[in-house]
Amino acid sequence: MRGRLVVLLVALLAGTSAPLPATAQSDSGAPQGATLRVGLQQQIDSLNPFLGYSLAATDIFRAVYPTLTTYSPQDFSVTPELAESWESSPDKLTWTFHIRRGARWSDGQPITAGDAAYTYDRMMRDPAAATANGNFVENFESVTAPDDSTLVIRTKTPQATMLAIDAPIVPEHVWSRVDDVANFPNDEMPVVGGGPFTITGYRPEQDVTLTANEDYWRGAPKIDRLQFIQFKNSDAAVQALRKGDIDVVQKLTPAQFDALAGEQDVEQVKGQGRRFFELILNPGAANSRNQPIGTGHPALRDTRVRRAIDHAIDREVLVDRVLGGYGQIGGGYLPPIFDDYHWKPPQPRRFDPALANRVLDEAGYRRGPDGTRRTPGGEPLNFDFVLHGDESMDNQVGQFVQRWLADLGIRVNLQPVSDNQVNDRTETGDFDMVISGWSANPDPDYVLRLQTCASRPSPDGGGTPDSFLCDQRYDELYARQLAEFDPAERIDLVKQAQSRFYEQATGLILFYQNSLEAYRSDRYSGFTTQPAREGVITGQQGFWGYYGAEPTREAVEGDRGSDYRTVAWALGGLIVLVGVVVVVVVARRRATAEDRE
Repeated sequence: MRGRLVVLLVALLAGTSAPLPATAQSDSGAPQGATLRVGLQQQIDSLNPFLGYSLAATDIFRAVYPTLTTYSPQDFSVTPELAESWESSPDKLTWTFHIRRGARWSDGQPITAGDAAYTYDRMMRDPAAATANGNFVENFESVTAPDDSTLVIRTKTPQATMLAIDAPIVPEHVWSRVDDVANFPNDEMPVVGGGPFTITGYRPEQDVTLTANEDYWRGAPKIDRLQFIQFKNSDAAVQALRKGDIDVVQKLTPAQFDALAGEQDVEQVKGQGRRFFELILNPGAANSRNQPIGTGHPALRDTRVRRAIDHAIDREVLVDRVLGGYGQIGGGYLPPIFDDYHWKPPQPRRFDPALANRVLDEAGYRRGPDGTRRTPGGEPLNFDFVLHGDESMDNQVGQFVQRWLADLGIRVNLQPVSDNQVNDRTETGDFDMVISGWSANPDPDYVLRLQTCASRPSPDGGGTPDSFLCDQRYDELYARQLAEFDPAERIDLVKQAQSRFYEQATGLILFYQNSLEAYRSDRYSGFTTQPAREGVITGQQGFWGYYGAEPTREAVEGDRGSDYRTVAWALGGLIVLVGVVVVVVVARRRATAEDRE
């Protein structure tokens, strides 16, 4: 822990600071103000909305940048956001969105249809700008803005996701000056946004501070600031919550969640998660030109080996021992929270070590004198398993898998690394096995595309590959669901695509964990959860949890009494005290950077 900032108070100062203002009130009489501090346990891959796709980054983007539509906090149904209304042509190829008037960027400039057209066009013509959300515009033929309130998108073929374009819209007058998107960090403060909050502070690996956008068209949030504070692990975040140094903690382990039961001034939140927890087996990573990349073991190119590994994994044990019962056994690609699209394998690969051993024997992967299996060419089955080093869940799963595969004669080397290293190694195919997982959207298209040939990186990098699956049948099903507007027909195609993905066994869905959170009830109330039933505060498909947070009087007065902003007192002259030439009085809020380590 770094040394604390020392606040020097000098008794000889004649003046005093200005009196604190009275507590602000909302129309309902609830106090407004304060800083909502959220414990973050994942690295932010980028503050650039064209590049960042981690859950931590997208959580911030949804609070800062507008989208055409968003999802209702009640039930994930599509609801207007920047676009007030829309209509399509009879052939579903032309979509006209009517942009709300009066919305403004945080620097006062109006938000127009031109900003949306610029954003999508940049994604269409600049490969770097398509890194995180390029799937939304791959099928676009043209995007135009006939006037400030009209956006017209024409697609090459019908596209069923036109009301689910989740790409952040950026201000053209700012981003048109950015020549190199791939190397632009977007960390010049303040960052111009158009959502309920604006990024006003960023300290890498420490925190990101967002300030309420007073001009947001829905109305200003009830809090003054939203701060995401980085923690090395969830234990440190839980301790900070107990001490009152943060207000919300997410991604709790079952043991941590249970330990917080009955804790004074702490409220627990348990909801269905949008995330699937996945073990990826490298099937022979290749780039978009089918050129092999990465370091994957050749044995994993064999579907029989991948399926045998799946038979060696006991999902019931993982849900019971790792999740403490807070979750469901994995199978289909999409989590049960989206019940329309959730698919269960009719004949799942159940835990059966004897069958797994028999499959490997019959496929020619025999045990050597040391008990380790070898390929028909004699290469030992020694696999590197990449894990998120700061995630206890990853480590527990890794140890179980290591023991189970040892019983098959497969050696597993656990390699815990940082979040960003996991991302980098996954994208470049530098792994044999790796833990992955994505938060699915109400519309399944985004995560479905991760398994297509088109998601693979170009020779220059980029792309958003997940398991490096490149299968013609899967791609056909993906394309058909994208063009299908009949809800029942599309659901059927999505389930067929999941079935094909399951057959290939490049990504083994181990479980769907519940989202376990907690917050300080003495400082905040009124959080909006999504969905309304069994919903959560953080990691939502929108900004609702933060936008609806209501601070208590204690939170408002406590933050004002320990405001971190520097207060300069006019002394009227230079005061010299025993060699002290300058005295600066700095009052900071309770949650200092030192406390967060």
